[in-house]
Amino acid sequence: MQVGMVGLGKMGSFMTARLLAGGHEVHAYDLSREAIEAAEARGARGAGSLNDLVDRLAKPRAIWVMVPAGKATEETLSQIAQLVDQGDIVVDGGNSNYKDSMRRAASLSQRGVHFLDVGTSGGIWGLKEGYSLMIGGDADAAERLRPVFQTLAPAEDRGWARVGPSGSGHFVKMVHNGIEYGMMQAIAEGFSIMKHKTEFELDLAEVAELWRHGSVVRSWLLDLAARALKRSPGLTEIAPFVSDSGEGRWTVAEAIDLDVSAPVITLALLQRLRSRDEESFGDRLLAALRNEFGGHAVQRASEQS
Repeated sequence: MQVGMVGLGKMGSFMTARLLAGGHEVHAYDLSREAIEAAEARGARGAGSLNDLVDRLAKPRAIWVMVPAGKATEETLSQIAQLVDQGDIVVDGGNSNYKDSMRRAASLSQRGVHFLDVGTSGGIWGLKEGYSLMIGGDADAAERLRPVFQTLAPAEDRGWARVGPSGSGHFVKMVHNGIEYGMMQAIAEGFSIMKHKTEFELDLAEVAELWRHGSVVRSWLLDLAARALKRSPGLTEIAPFVSDSGEGRWTVAEAIDLDVSAPVITLALLQRLRSRDEESFGDRLLAALRNEFGGHAVQRASEQS
């Protein structure tokens, strides 16, 4: 198929490469000229602007947007909405909030333009292993892009599916990332416990490798943990600061709105927030309270250095 790819960051550039390898014709655009040139070196046809990209695509067009969620996605889709025509398909493969995707789909549908929200998982490994694609939107529009999904997925018959109407793709991806938070937190806590059992002198990289084969906790995340620990057993070069990209917060908020108990995902999110508090005023106050009511010893800041 002929596809327009807007956004050539890590995900967009790798998806472009996978599509090209699958025989598709990709027209690519990014704000960075260097990114466009890199895509051209792989066989893509670079576009000088969004207008240029849309103009050169044969109708009905298929335009895949892969830019950061939030303002960048909103501005990009707003521009594209002014350029596309009836029958065209616009895909948002980023991590947008599903409510925004429902709004965008409704707006574009008034002009006869199809909008697909595609939750995309696979990260930097997607180029080699394929991407998990969670597709929301019109069934006929999704079927038209079947060749694209089959190329991007790990295999033609698995790793991709239309999960429901507009918004459902990004909703499922949101929950997927919330689950990911909990799984990552459990792995991190378990290895932390083992690291603190110093009397056993455990080789954590060895334990991770052991668990990868036959254990009930084997998983891709454990595979990645094993890689990281093998490369740096103490992880001393990594600051204990864990970011979040929004999906975990949205998942927790959705659980509250739906009266669904989700303590593991919620606590995993809170732990990420906790990792960013270098001063940790709350911990200081906890220590002070223990001293006030029980006379427990307080470690002075000067004693930590």
